[in-house]
Amino acid sequence: MTDFQPGYSCSEDEDDFVNDESDNPSMKGVLSKWTNYIHGWQDRFVCCRDGTLCYYRTQDETEFGCRGSISLVKSSISSNEFDPCRFDITINDSTWYLRAPTETEKQQWIDVIEANKLDAESVGLRRHGSMLSLGSGPSITSSSSFRKTFGLKEKLAELETFRDILDRQVNVLQKYFDGCASHVQPKDSRDHWTGENEIVDEDSQLHIPHMGDNSDKPVGLSGIDFKGEAITFKATTNGVLTTLSYCIELMNKREEVWQRRFEKEQDKRKKIEEQYSVSLAAAKKNVAFLGSPDFEEGPQSGLTEEEFFDAVEAELDRQERVNKDIEHSRSLIREAEKQPKGEHRLSAVLEKHIQNHLSDSLQLPGNDNTWELFAEEGEMKVYRKELVEDGLICDPLKAIHSIKRVTAREMCHYFWDTDVRLEWEGTIESFRVLEVLDERTIIIYQTHKRVWPSAQRDCLYLSSMLKIDNPPVTDGGRIPHDTWMVCNFSVDHNDANPVSGCVRATVEICLICQTFVTPPGDNRPIDRDCLHCEIVYVANVNPGGWAPASVLRAIYKREYPKFLRRFTAYVQTKTNAKEIWF
Repeated sequence: MTDFQPGYSCSEDEDDFVNDESDNPSMKGVLSKWTNYIHGWQDRFVCCRDGTLCYYRTQDETEFGCRGSISLVKSSISSNEFDPCRFDITINDSTWYLRAPTETEKQQWIDVIEANKLDAESVGLRRHGSMLSLGSGPSITSSSSFRKTFGLKEKLAELETFRDILDRQVNVLQKYFDGCASHVQPKDSRDHWTGENEIVDEDSQLHIPHMGDNSDKPVGLSGIDFKGEAITFKATTNGVLTTLSYCIELMNKREEVWQRRFEKEQDKRKKIEEQYSVSLAAAKKNVAFLGSPDFEEGPQSGLTEEEFFDAVEAELDRQERVNKDIEHSRSLIREAEKQPKGEHRLSAVLEKHIQNHLSDSLQLPGNDNTWELFAEEGEMKVYRKELVEDGLICDPLKAIHSIKRVTAREMCHYFWDTDVRLEWEGTIESFRVLEVLDERTIIIYQTHKRVWPSAQRDCLYLSSMLKIDNPPVTDGGRIPHDTWMVCNFSVDHNDANPVSGCVRATVEICLICQTFVTPPGDNRPIDRDCLHCEIVYVANVNPGGWAPASVLRAIYKREYPKFLRRFTAYVQTKTNAKEIWF
């Protein structure tokens, strides 16, 4: 649920990740959480315990209350197919997208969340199990499921009355049986009980006194009408059975009613879920959905307070990081300008790229059908070659353009200079100069703005600006006044510290500019009206990740001409009132 923060700030302290073996396992630590309205990952301190998953902005803010929480009882957890460190938690129409630093820690989180989910579900069953059936508990009146049912309440009250009657009758009969048992004697002791009131039980060989006359009854049994009590007991038990049968019948009828209602609710929920899926799919097809006015500031905004706060906070943090990165880049370049010129550790690799571009890039597309003209606007022509590497679209592009009133050096300077990069390049979100190899050679890490639904891209490359003293002669045979080049190509660097969740793009880009001067007449000095700049722009970009080939090629056809028009117009505007810079 957030601005991009490089890497994951997971604590190395083992106490930050607790996976108890107790009945209620818990876990806490830092995860990256996705925020829809910022379209990125942010580190959040997450806690899982007692069947609940909650998160805080940082660990230090846990005492101020969580930023959000969900119950795990009815949640579902799923791993992402393409990102091994990501897992999603869904409950109803709400989904949390989480990402752990490693696959191991991701599995630990999933195990703890599943354990909390099972524990919460079992607690719910124990708590509500007595309501599943009227006969599941010792007391029928404990159920509230049928409390408002007419007829059943009265029958339950009858059962209470029958129970009291049975208790009294059982006590009376038990007293009678105890008295009889005290006068029962074995056959060999008959001489101690003789007379006409003696009854002999032939099966058990016991001698039971006859109770026909109250005067002959043993002590404690006088006043008890055994036959009457037996008849009453039988009637009472019959009443209990009849009432229970009636209760069961009422409950069966009520169960049928609730079953029909339950089935109707299931059908209704299924239809709503289908409508929701269709609506969500339609919304995702419309990219403008993300920029809808319903999700901007206003009384009818669809943003919650939490989402609004996250969006504002993330943008402020991003602007602050961009300003810090620019100032850091400037300080590195100023320090490099003070150092003596010389070769650096990548000089040989850079020279190889330069020579390849001078021999291939300056050559105009011929008639060998390897280059296809796919865009043409005025002086601008854009060619491409169809190239697929490992299933990815990597079409090399070559653009040839011609503009007036600027020099080759001015064009290359504004293309290379990081101080003005964000003024004309609208696709970059942030960049950092990681190392300055010499005053015109730097290593840059930059992130590009995400275009939904594609993933965000970043790239790490060397950028060098240089003057070509002896350029090769072009097909036209003209000799330029000067030739400048900017050469960019992907490299590796230990201090890159990439932004989490970005897909790495590799680049091979070259901008070659040549100045041609038309001598002014009447011995006038050279002014900008005499300048003519020929531009060759070559780009070979591997975007990484996955995207449909037709989409990428359509974007190339639209965006590269737009980029060249925007950049050349920017340079003409910046240099219009300045002195000519050869």
